[in-house]
Amino acid sequence: MTKKLLLGDEAIALGAIHAGLSGVYAYPGTPSTEITEFIQGNQLARERSIHSRWSTNEKTAMEAALGMSFMGKRALVCMKHVGLNVCADPFVNSGMTGVNGGVIVLVADDPSMHSSQDEQDSRFYGKFALIPTFEPSNQQEAYDMMSVAFDYSERIKLPVLMRVTTRMAHSRAVVQCADVPRQQNDLNYNAEAKNWVLLPANARRRNDVVTAQQAQLEQDAAASPYNIYKDGEDKSLGILASGIGYNYVSECFPKGSPYPILKISQYPLPKQLVRRLMDECQQVLIVEEGQPFIEDMVRGVADLKTVHGKLDGTLPRTGELNPDIVKKALDMETDQCFDPCADVAPRPPALCQGCGHRDVYAALNEVLREYDNPRVFGDIGCYTLGFLPPFHAIHSCVDMGASITMAKGAADAGQWPAVAIIGDSTFTHSGMTGLLDAINENADITVIISDNLTTGMTGGQDSAGTNKFEAICRGLGLSEEHLKVVVPLPKNMPEITQAIRDEINYHGTSVIIPRRECMQTLQRHLKQKKAK
Repeated sequence: MTKKLLLGDEAIALGAIHAGLSGVYAYPGTPSTEITEFIQGNQLARERSIHSRWSTNEKTAMEAALGMSFMGKRALVCMKHVGLNVCADPFVNSGMTGVNGGVIVLVADDPSMHSSQDEQDSRFYGKFALIPTFEPSNQQEAYDMMSVAFDYSERIKLPVLMRVTTRMAHSRAVVQCADVPRQQNDLNYNAEAKNWVLLPANARRRNDVVTAQQAQLEQDAAASPYNIYKDGEDKSLGILASGIGYNYVSECFPKGSPYPILKISQYPLPKQLVRRLMDECQQVLIVEEGQPFIEDMVRGVADLKTVHGKLDGTLPRTGELNPDIVKKALDMETDQCFDPCADVAPRPPALCQGCGHRDVYAALNEVLREYDNPRVFGDIGCYTLGFLPPFHAIHSCVDMGASITMAKGAADAGQWPAVAIIGDSTFTHSGMTGLLDAINENADITVIISDNLTTGMTGGQDSAGTNKFEAICRGLGLSEEHLKVVVPLPKNMPEITQAIRDEINYHGTSVIIPRRECMQTLQRHLKQKKAK
């Protein structure tokens, strides 16, 4: 075994490579991005020609992974929690089709919303789709679980959902790694069309099969080496901890817990282990990161037992957990000393100096002052910071691609002017269909595709539509007359403002593409060029 200091994301990536991975499919999204980036930069992955190019969105990633599985190879799909919403259709149906080669769907949840719109807990999706879920409690388990989960996926012929959270993804630990990685699966033709063609007759049959598997999946969880019952002398309290919550509990008891602890890292919830904890202990504290997923189910198992956790306020319902929060729930003294320093001024996020988005917002604000009650519908990306000072330029930001469709809906309601601003990567992710709707009805909206030639928000990954946006817009049916490309620089402000003004005053669908490379990737490319 070789020891390596790895992020949780890196442990997952290396574990997948060593487990015989043939392809990773992903769209960048914090806190999951580093998984694919690690595989892209890994020497063994290059030697094995492991697929690692970014997908256009999470739905296409999931579907491509299913195609690789269909041919018998092992595939990993990576995304953040809101990305699971995007790929929900193929994800849920993958429980019906089953798999040939193993499939792991790795979802990184973001409690406390460090870079997200909500605190969604992806474990509900696993239960909903009737597929097993793994939740590592530390980086070593994250590495080890990849091999176990791929083997399990192929044995039960179902995909596996693996859920981590921000703290697990972005913290480091020493991990023992295998010296002899497993070989990739050979191509095979074992996938049966009667399982993969979800005509109602086939789907009904598969639904019976998958539903009947649930009892076995629960037995497997009860026997899993990752679900551990540790006895304790003091039965006044039992602790049920899942995922990284188990790590926090362990930090509260460096010399060992006096209370029984049930560690959960594989689902469905092993009810027999939960009943043992309930039978032996007077009260139970449930420590889980995210929503009260286990707590809801345990209250059904618990009968009249006293259950404490997020639902009764013992632990906070929102935000991340940490060892000090868990100590308070256990009535233990904390040594927390991280109060904010009064001498340090807060530094809110802001668009980089020199960023092309700044010039776009400056021009847009200048023009919109000429109109009564203009509305600007924003989207997901670093340009969402245009909501903040000094621009205060957008009025909404709901989900990937919503800018164009919301602008269209507002225009349908009678709003004018209605402007949508969307980034280049977000446009190809989920904005193209909204633009097609607008073009088909010649909706009275102006769409700004702010193109900085990269996926800027997540660190500068390749953008799927680079150098294709004009062709995409034309292909969707946009009039050439109302497709304009500008360079967002202060010296070009008269041209940009006039283009915006002209297209707002045109009562139909128009697109303006301000194009200038992201300052961060530009600096990176200049350094690379200089190094050569």
